[in-house]
Amino acid sequence: MDQLILLAVSFLANLFSAFSGGGAGLLQLPVLLFLGLPFAVALATHKVATVALGVGATIRHLREGGLERDFVIFILVSGLPGVVTGASLILAVPESIARVSLGVLTLSLGLYSIWRKELGQVYAPVHRDRGGYLTGGLVLFFIGILNGSLTSGTGLFVTLWLIRWFGLDYKRAVAYTLVLVGVFWNGTGALTLGLVGEIRWSWLPALLAGSLLGGYAGAHLAITRGNRWIKRGFETITILIGLKLITG
Repeated sequence: MDQLILLAVSFLANLFSAFSGGGAGLLQLPVLLFLGLPFAVALATHKVATVALGVGATIRHLREGGLERDFVIFILVSGLPGVVTGASLILAVPESIARVSLGVLTLSLGLYSIWRKELGQVYAPVHRDRGGYLTGGLVLFFIGILNGSLTSGTGLFVTLWLIRWFGLDYKRAVAYTLVLVGVFWNGTGALTLGLVGEIRWSWLPALLAGSLLGGYAGAHLAITRGNRWIKRGFETITILIGLKLITG
């Protein structure tokens, strides 16, 4: 029964995450805690499972093309050192303070997107000079720290930052987030957490299957529905995650 619950929750969580550009931890991580895993073990186990989300979404998005190689490398180089730093420090951070702070930030993302009605609806690249990349990379590094330490919703930060600073539309930003954050950032965080903590390997088959299938299905919805639907999904997920983190 636990395996069936894990499979169902993982599929739904990662479907919504792949559609809106992040947020799988909203459902998946609390369920792991409810089923009895300590926070550190649940975090590490969840982080491993989210790699499958990235793989599933990558399979679908690569069929569409559109990812720029140099921009891919830039996001990886900027974010991965932050992921390792965050994953290495997470056990020393008071969970309640970190959770509420992240909740406030996440909720603000959704409200900001609602306020900016045309945000992310058209592709208009900006800040592609040296100064723009420096600022953009520094913010991605700090988002990487959050990604490595607190798993719920940090992909949403990357999605909105790519839209707000670099001028991507929602469809392109979600593709970059799912492929790079989903596979490489989360994979690095999972490896680091696995080295410093513990992973519940017996629960991973159901979580991985749900993540893979949900990631592919969510990416398909994002591609076929377009920017307006993705924007609404992003706003819904960020507000729900923010409220959940704040209220516990």
